[in-house]
Amino acid sequence: IFGDYYHFRHRRVVKRSLSQNRGTHIRLHREPQVKWAEQQVVKSRKKRDIYSEPVDPKFAQQWYLYNTNHRDLNVKEAWKQGVTGKDVVVTILDDGIEKNHPDLEQNYDPDASYDVNDGDPDPQPRYTQLNDNRHGTRCAGEVAAVANNDICGVGVAYNAKIGGVRMLDGEVTDVVEAQSLSLNPQHIHIYSASWGPEDDGKTVDGPAKLAKEAFLKGVSEGRRGLGSIFVWASGNGGRDKDNCNCDGYTNSIYTLSISSSTQNGDVPWYSEACSSTLATTYSSGGLNEKQIITTDLRQKCTDSHTGTSASAPLAAGIIALALEANKNLTWRDMQHLVVRTSDPAHLITNDWKTNGVGRQVSHSYGYGLLDAAAIVAQAKNWTSVGPQQKCVISMLSEPRNIGSHLVISKTVDACSGKANFVSSLEHVQAQLTMSYNRRGNLGIYLTSPQGTRSTLLAPRPRDYSSEGFNDWAFMTTHSWDEDPRGEWTLEIENVAGTSDYGTLTQFTLVLYGTASASAGSSMPDSNQLPEEGCKTYDLSQICT
Repeated sequence: IFGDYYHFRHRRVVKRSLSQNRGTHIRLHREPQVKWAEQQVVKSRKKRDIYSEPVDPKFAQQWYLYNTNHRDLNVKEAWKQGVTGKDVVVTILDDGIEKNHPDLEQNYDPDASYDVNDGDPDPQPRYTQLNDNRHGTRCAGEVAAVANNDICGVGVAYNAKIGGVRMLDGEVTDVVEAQSLSLNPQHIHIYSASWGPEDDGKTVDGPAKLAKEAFLKGVSEGRRGLGSIFVWASGNGGRDKDNCNCDGYTNSIYTLSISSSTQNGDVPWYSEACSSTLATTYSSGGLNEKQIITTDLRQKCTDSHTGTSASAPLAAGIIALALEANKNLTWRDMQHLVVRTSDPAHLITNDWKTNGVGRQVSHSYGYGLLDAAAIVAQAKNWTSVGPQQKCVISMLSEPRNIGSHLVISKTVDACSGKANFVSSLEHVQAQLTMSYNRRGNLGIYLTSPQGTRSTLLAPRPRDYSSEGFNDWAFMTTHSWDEDPRGEWTLEIENVAGTSDYGTLTQFTLVLYGTASASAGSSMPDSNQLPEEGCKTYDLSQICT
């Protein structure tokens, strides 16, 4: 090497072996002229290159990635930590992906793509005069548009691999959904979906048998047991007073439900408020507010991508950054990280509340705006949470007349003393079966033992249905990390004040969580209030 230092290679020793070749070492040390000998080990070394911003022509206009006037998604600070989505695979479940788009082609992954509608491997969209099938290509660019190629803008995870599943450009059946949700689960890490049942303020619908099984197999077997990550847009039915808890995809415990905020931090006109939403990213707002820049059909670029459709792919990109930082995160770890690192500041609504463990949470925004740098930093030092526990409790001994206002309270021990004991909550479901002559007049609320009140269902004026609910699982994330032992209270109210009638025949409380407090990270919780309480608030009464 230099001077009297020499490097010997032994051909019979396995390359990069962690165990020493004892015989060789002994013989070397016995040589009278050998003063020192050591087996070489591979060391971890990072390049200390200086971070430089992407030079793509539209990057400066991507206000949600970099904004000097308002809070952004803190993506640049995540990039500075050396993560850009490398070796992470994301697929867009939609109407196809323009795989030869110059801003996607370099990152396109055929193994993460399929045409379920036509039954072939090519996810290329079907072109029409109105460009109806542009949705998937737009979502793909938000995640993984290539950086520094002088085309359009950049994706949040611009070194991730991106695929597309063409499944919305045809008849959508349970089989179509199940095939899409279960495509290549040992290769694909993240599935991003910006679709669901009709956002019309009157539909109650969700996954059927096969799609439910695909979700369950995904989280239990995908990514070699770590679990596939399903990111879902919360819905665009705000104008019709829709509620995303009536959407069985976005209120599933297996999906990471994402809502939207405008550039100015307001609730968009299309946004649906519900207790199953976990967090928020940016999207379009009013006429004078900017929209999302991304790839478009026919190898073009657009600055007008809108709705919660645009929010979910931004979240998928941020989650890809976190996965690059820590490949061993489970699907539940990722939800814990989102809860801990999302930031309520800058998001304006009148329903912010502090839950039983001191976190601020909202039906409009979940736990707040995703923070890419914060979730990446915590991911690097994250200790996986314990196994998921499930405690099922029957809360109703006999049918109850709903009338104008029904209250049911019961003290539970959360399966204490049993193998499925839950001491620290994640998701909570209220499975309800009821008849009611006008379903849309109902408001349904659930209050935890620590006093956190979740609106499971707000009134939906357009829902005239008399079908009620049949074993429908309303879900809330608002009691995350709370102790579930104590009194739970369900309220069902006819908010219209009319003489409607109905009967509650089933109320099952399902508690998901861990047997002990989540392990997590030693880093401080971005969302949690200090023990001494909040000292300063902004105009939205959010602790600063």
